[in-house]
Amino acid sequence: MADDTTREEIDFLASKSAGNVSGIVLRPARPTSFLVLAHGAGAGMRHAFLEALAARLAAAGVATLRWQFPYVEKGSRRPDPQPVLLAAARSAVAQGRELAGGLPLFAGGKSMGGRMTSLAAAKEALPDVRGLVFFGFPLHPAGNPSIERAAHLASTGVPLLFLQGTRDTLADLALLRPVCEGLGARAELRIFEDADHSFHVRKKSGRDDDAVLTELAASAAEWMRGLAEKRA
Repeated sequence: MADDTTREEIDFLASKSAGNVSGIVLRPARPTSFLVLAHGAGAGMRHAFLEALAARLAAAGVATLRWQFPYVEKGSRRPDPQPVLLAAARSAVAQGRELAGGLPLFAGGKSMGGRMTSLAAAKEALPDVRGLVFFGFPLHPAGNPSIERAAHLASTGVPLLFLQGTRDTLADLALLRPVCEGLGARAELRIFEDADHSFHVRKKSGRDDDAVLTELAASAAEWMRGLAEKRA
């Protein structure tokens, strides 16, 4: 983490039924945007991938709020029922809106975290959110390709950025590409060669995981900066 990046641990109310959850705010000295970043189903906000991604986003000028879904906060491995997940996503975005202090606001996350954020947006607009960023959208379960999980994306009402690996077993690109094309100009798909769902790459790719993380952060930051400039 750069010397001029600040880190703050917070907690906020996910919902009356679920109680409070934790969050981590990472803020560079001169941020250009603010991203509310949800974790995937199998690991919380302190997972090494999200720690490294948030640090690289900060280096690229993006402040982040990482946060826990209620089941992780309680030490469980079983995800909450979908209504609980969606309520928590909405609360996290509301918290991020306050923390952003007028910065262009974005939301999304890794795998399930991004999907739940988009489902929340599809049900009811997320105030002030300019776009959604998916770090590996889980289009379908491994070994069971389908596009049912994409049905809600047309109702999100904001630009969408899909960052996907070519070896992602939860997103067959032969299915995801036409999904993105069907969403029109507000959806953008950026491909990371040889990356799997965790954005791990093999040695024969000529890159390492650190390089891919840096590329992910730079790509997301560039996309957010472009949308922010259009609204300036």
